[in-house]
Amino acid sequence: MSFQYIRDTYGVPAKRGTRVEYSRNGMRIQGTITGSRQQYLLVRLDGDRNSIAFHPTWNLRYLDAATANDGEA
Repeated sequence: MSFQYIRDTYGVPAKRGTRVEYSRNGMRIQGTITGSRQQYLLVRLDGDRNSIAFHPTWNLRYLDAATANDGEA
């Protein structure tokens, strides 16, 4: 499945290189989308060597999209 499928299906701005923030149990870690595997995103969390598969809507905040919308009214 492609990034276009993920964007259309889940309504997220996912693409390779997009910065995201993963949060769980009060912990927040930023990372970068490195690819996709089926309907999942591969994200390399900061400080890690390998990417991990994440569901596009599960505990992820898309930072590039949030930054792009900060200046809009």
